[in-house]
Amino acid sequence: MLRLFRSGKPVEVRPIQNPKSKIQNRLLLAAEHITKRFPGVVALRDVGLDLGQGEVLAVIGENGAGKSTLMKILAGVQPPDAGAILLDGEEVVITSPRHAADLGIALIHQELNLLPNLSVGANIFLGREPQRAGWMQQRQIFADSEKILARVGLDFSPNLLVQRLSIGHRQLVEIARALSAEARVLIMDEPTSSLSTGEAEVLFGVIDDLRGRGVSIIYVSHRLREVETLADRVVVLRDGENAGELARDQITHDAMVQRMVGRDVSQFYVRTPHEVGAEVLAVQDLISPAWPDHPLTFSLRAGEIVGVAGLVGAGRTELLRVLFGIDRALGGRIAVGGEAVTLKSPRDAIAAGLALVPEDRKQQGLVLDLAVRQNLTLAGVWRHRLAGGWLNRKQEAEDTARMIDTLAIKTPTETQAVRLLSGGNQQKVVLGKWLSLKPRILLMDEPTRGIDIGAKQEIYRMMETLARDGIAILFVSSELEEILGMSDRVLVMHDGYITGELARDALSEEAVMHLATGRVDDFGF
Repeated sequence: MLRLFRSGKPVEVRPIQNPKSKIQNRLLLAAEHITKRFPGVVALRDVGLDLGQGEVLAVIGENGAGKSTLMKILAGVQPPDAGAILLDGEEVVITSPRHAADLGIALIHQELNLLPNLSVGANIFLGREPQRAGWMQQRQIFADSEKILARVGLDFSPNLLVQRLSIGHRQLVEIARALSAEARVLIMDEPTSSLSTGEAEVLFGVIDDLRGRGVSIIYVSHRLREVETLADRVVVLRDGENAGELARDQITHDAMVQRMVGRDVSQFYVRTPHEVGAEVLAVQDLISPAWPDHPLTFSLRAGEIVGVAGLVGAGRTELLRVLFGIDRALGGRIAVGGEAVTLKSPRDAIAAGLALVPEDRKQQGLVLDLAVRQNLTLAGVWRHRLAGGWLNRKQEAEDTARMIDTLAIKTPTETQAVRLLSGGNQQKVVLGKWLSLKPRILLMDEPTRGIDIGAKQEIYRMMETLARDGIAILFVSSELEEILGMSDRVLVMHDGYITGELARDALSEEAVMHLATGRVDDFGF
């Protein structure tokens, strides 16, 4: 079934093409028998990899597999306890990130390290400013920055403040900064985690161009489709050890997953047919502050998993924010269980039976320095009050133990600081915080962003279990594979509109992308 709604202006999205391998035969960088220990854990055990000139090498693995530790060792952030690093065939001891940069190795972190109050040019040459007689050469910084920016496809002025750039442009400025230091090896850690589809495509084009110029790239990502598109070769880590390697013609989703988790994953998305219940959420002509001219109408039934697809900026997160009372609706009607509700705040939404797993768990879903127990019981702290305002520690402990067991949260103790958990377990804590309140409607914004393949499967199983228990789930995802795999229905948004609704039997990547780009006419309506 396909239902169409009013659409906005169409936006063309260029399809991503597989690059042709440009690997050079010369070995540039090698890590041999790398071992790294931390108190109580061996992060890396006898790990090795090699990197050719002009090669894009993907390093993949579940959270905790040792990817970040290995990258930090290669970039001089941490020293290995054993093993050797060879550059151009000669062993080197990398003592610091500055030393790594001098050797031509640059690490581009997932959390970008630019200074937003400085100009683009100042960021590119920060700490390496050309000087003459003690005076900084601003004209030279401008001229050299222009040349470097052109290499990564940017044509704006180096005098532009970084705070005015999009995340995608900031990512490219980080690459430009590394190239200005004559980096021969770029290590990219989850470079597209915050990028739109269009920005990611630009980045892929830059990577292909750099590969053609002989720059070598180590690409760390949980997005396996990107790895299939970009990588010349894949190295897989599992539990701090090498778990396999794939040549270009061996790189497939199933092959990568099998090596990452150590088993075949025949059904990555676990869905079993079950009856849906009565309508629990009805939205009629809802107007969000972000899109005041675009009313939204849809409904949600008990036990349904409904995906919300669309490109970045389509209005998906803004919709969830209004439904959870973070932003006030400018008009329209929201009914829960047939009763109209006014959602002036998250407190109103919680009282109506709604819960929200936000897009950014670290900034919006957790208090990182608090313990697992405190985070799990934070949303329902009012339930644990005794006379005089004291907390009922016994009830709090019982709720915590139940959520840790139900969601299989891997933590040494309930008093462990939540920042020390893996990304997947942090996400479970966010989910458990709300499930302890027994919501009727669960809103999830990018529920598997930044977590590994195994943790994703666990989240999918939880979603399926919650739906079977009658909870209605409305989830936003930028991963089409996830939308297609988990949704009973899909609402597709473009420019603040719901451009269409797709039933499960009508779901396809092509159908979703046509609606996501506003191209409803392609369906003949």
